Amino acid sequence: MNAKKSDRRGFLKGSAALAGLAVGSIPFANGKALASVTPGLTNVDEPTPNLGVTPDDPVIEDLAYGGRSRFETTTRAHSVGTLNVTGLRNLTPLQDTIGAVTPTAFHFLVLREKHLPNIDPKEHTLLIHGMVDRPLIFTMDELKRFPSVSEVHFLECTGNSGVMHYRSYLSDLKKYPDTAKDVRFIQALHGRTSSNEWTGVRLSVLLKECGVQPGAAWIVAEGGDSEKHAKSMPLEKCMDDVIVAYGQNGEALRREQGYPLRLMVPGWQGVNNVKYLRNIKVVDKPYYFQSETTAYTNLRPDGKASIYESQVGPKSLITFPCDGHHLAERGYYQITGLAWSGRGKINRVEVSTDNGKSWKDALLQTPVYSKAHTRFRFDWNWDGSEAVIMSRCTNEFGDIQPTMTELAQMWGNATQPHLPAADVIRLWETANISEFLNNPIQSWKIGRDGSVKDALYTNLNVKV
Repeated sequence: MNAKKSDRRGFLKGSAALAGLAVGSIPFANGKALASVTPGLTNVDEPTPNLGVTPDDPVIEDLAYGGRSRFETTTRAHSVGTLNVTGLRNLTPLQDTIGAVTPTAFHFLVLREKHLPNIDPKEHTLLIHGMVDRPLIFTMDELKRFPSVSEVHFLECTGNSGVMHYRSYLSDLKKYPDTAKDVRFIQALHGRTSSNEWTGVRLSVLLKECGVQPGAAWIVAEGGDSEKHAKSMPLEKCMDDVIVAYGQNGEALRREQGYPLRLMVPGWQGVNNVKYLRNIKVVDKPYYFQSETTAYTNLRPDGKASIYESQVGPKSLITFPCDGHHLAERGYYQITGLAWSGRGKINRVEVSTDNGKSWKDALLQTPVYSKAHTRFRFDWNWDGSEAVIMSRCTNEFGDIQPTMTELAQMWGNATQPHLPAADVIRLWETANISEFLNNPIQSWKIGRDGSVKDALYTNLNVKV
């Protein structure tokens, strides 16, 4: 480590296993249980993109870095809306996920530019300076000599599940029907979340190595991308669980995920997780960057905006069946999905198959990690009639996932005078704003023909 002060100027800027079905009486179709994992994960009838595929007759060199079978064709989808034109943005195929950890190749991508950095780790350094006793410059090798941690955490884009994405989705279907039709609704609305195992060194360890001075209260982190994305964060969070990460799912970060170094800020909105991390300045107040003032603020119905909101609320989503699937026939299915919370662990997931009239506990896949996706499963006998299914989760602190109306009421209660939920929803439907940290209960409508469609956003009065 280089202990000399940097001469760079400024800031280099109860059992739910059968979910109410009696053991031994699970319905079958044609004498056999129907699939309990996502059908359609493979589709040999469609052209196979040659992405990460092992050749049919591989030689030993082809197996030096493993690939998947050519029969597996699932890929990320292009994002929706005009922002996709200005940056590299892809959506996680949630409808084809199986476990709780997202494959690295499926992790969503939000990059605000078309250029993808390709940084040589041997030349990359991290500078920590500002209100510290010992400004230090760390090489990648030096960072890896510190005690490391490996933790599973979700990462979610701030605007994920927002009505604005539904508006963009409808617009794309209208303007580009041939290409937009390939993007599933679940991806377009909710596909900006993934959960991975992240490996690195605690930021608190590095800050203590530098010696944080009295009066310091914030840090400013800057990335090495050409946009120089920067973000202010409270020092209290940085001294808690933030990771300076160089590993993802047991290997180095992917280039699109910030290689060779990024911040992992567990449970907080995605904009805080600065990629291509190169500078951390310890300061006494936030810097009010564009990403903190004119963007990533929540505009309330009274015209006032909240700022520096960060923690993701309890959220769950049924990933099978969803609009990416079709139920072939009546009989036994296992409903499955993901739940997560920015505040601790998921403690409970409930599933309703009668449009919220009744709820039953789902089975949680263990281990359940804090601030990470949790897979839930619920056994269901579909009798072939129309049904509306949904899930809701509760975290370990008792926070419960809200309905769209309940979420709108929270917003309405934050204004003076208080506004009814209907007025807030009307704002989301019509105003050209970006609403953030959305966690409404998503419902799916099962048709008699086995089709699966959105039953939440479709009911809004959104026009394009």
